[in-house]
Amino acid sequence: MSEIEIEGGPRVPCADGDTLLAAGLRAGLGMPYECNAGGCGTCKVEVTAGSIETLWPDAPGLSDRDRRKGRVLACQSRPVGDCRIRLRLDPACVPPVPPRRQRARLIGAADITRDIREFRFATEAPAAFLPGQYAMLSVDGGPRRAYSLSNIANTAGEWHFQIRRVPGGAMTGWLFDAPPASVELDGPFGLAHLRPGTRDIVCVAGGSGLAPMVSIARGIAADPNDGRRVHFIHAGRAAADLPGAGWAEALIGLGARLDYRPVVSGDDTGGLPRGFAHEALAAFAAGRFDDFDYYCAGPPMMMQALEALLLVEQGLPASRLRFDRFF
Repeated sequence: MSEIEIEGGPRVPCADGDTLLAAGLRAGLGMPYECNAGGCGTCKVEVTAGSIETLWPDAPGLSDRDRRKGRVLACQSRPVGDCRIRLRLDPACVPPVPPRRQRARLIGAADITRDIREFRFATEAPAAFLPGQYAMLSVDGGPRRAYSLSNIANTAGEWHFQIRRVPGGAMTGWLFDAPPASVELDGPFGLAHLRPGTRDIVCVAGGSGLAPMVSIARGIAADPNDGRRVHFIHAGRAAADLPGAGWAEALIGLGARLDYRPVVSGDDTGGLPRGFAHEALAAFAAGRFDDFDYYCAGPPMMMQALEALLLVEQGLPASRLRFDRFF
């Protein structure tokens, strides 16, 4: 086991195999991050003493200028012995539930759409996480992938993931074609989890971004003291990418407090409204954008369009739009 010293701050242990980021979060430190996969660059740190092993040397979250200045991505760096790093800790990033590594056995799977399947795993310990968070899964020491949870915390130890099949994907190839009996589950992670509030919620889901939005809506449904209404915009390229309103209402459990709004961007609409997620949101919230809090998950282009609409055009503060940035 190594030790990581935060320059001007605490020292924390780092278990074998852990990244700088995972070790810091397990210790309860407010280390900024988002994707946990090397894409966003939010978790940059500077190594000022000791050595690290870089898991993905060409990770796009790190620029050439960053490399020249000795910066690394905490999510893609493992210490080789003791080390010291420099970063600015952020109290807003303190993990509400520190992540832990554990074995999880596969207990079921069911198709949601033509290329999204819900996989259900169970751990010995209760499943502790907040609605909207994600976990890292790996099989037999293979690549680690981040997948969002679709259920809510429970004492039965069940962790549900709605995963989209990626053509040629190593992890989804295992899961869909030869499901393993168990996986290593590391989590929870993510800062775009459900927060308390009084405004109604707008959830915007695109593609496999469906899972965290379902989790957030379920979190509201499960709280008898939370009377917020959920407006659920679900975007797909074709009608076959969407499971349908009846499925969503049955799955989430909000009853009349769920306003499900499917939208299709391609020609195969199946009778559903046509357009992009941000266009559906603009039409729905016209003249009353400030009435809602927004939770979103989907592909980068969708997220960029939503940021432009809500933060730039409408001038909402960034705290009103919550999402974890994935690439």
